[in-house]
Amino acid sequence: MAKRLMDLLLVIDVEATCWDGPTPEGQRNEIIEIGLATLDIATGERVDRHGILVRPTHSTVGAFCTELTTLTQADVATGHTFADACALLRGEFRTHQRVWASWGDYDRQQFERQCAAEGVPYPFGTRHLNAKSLYSLAHGLDRELGMAAALEHAGLPLEGTHHRGIDDAWNIAELLGGILRASRRDRPGTRSVAPSAP
Repeated sequence: MAKRLMDLLLVIDVEATCWDGPTPEGQRNEIIEIGLATLDIATGERVDRHGILVRPTHSTVGAFCTELTTLTQADVATGHTFADACALLRGEFRTHQRVWASWGDYDRQQFERQCAAEGVPYPFGTRHLNAKSLYSLAHGLDRELGMAAALEHAGLPLEGTHHRGIDDAWNIAELLGGILRASRRDRPGTRSVAPSAP
């Protein structure tokens, strides 16, 4: 078993082929972009972000998908194969050794489905955080919010383009960073004490 690394939290957001209606005959949802942002666990600050384009082999990027994500078939045609993208995640980012998070469970489930369908080793370990649930719990909300609504709730701007993996991962990382930073402030022994009056 690989040693778990607790230096960085990896935030993942995927975009996949999609349609406005039924899935076309012979096609299936496939990941076309993997957005990854790294969050320094010690400071709660974002470190960097990456976008990995993935070439679909059992579907094509249609007009609806392009309207949603801005990605075109030409953009992803030169991307990595799904197997190579998963190997890149493990090799460069050590995803199998680090805790990773996504907004909801869709991203985890899509990786599980596609890995099973293509016989590709799952690139992550067992430590997945559902950032959508965590945000609502941390803020005492009575329901889960979408990412854009959570940013508005937190008083943060939506940086970049919504439904681009690289930008959504970056925004989610800032929401999680806020939770980490707040937990540091609330930790016993770390609160600043106002000086007493003379």
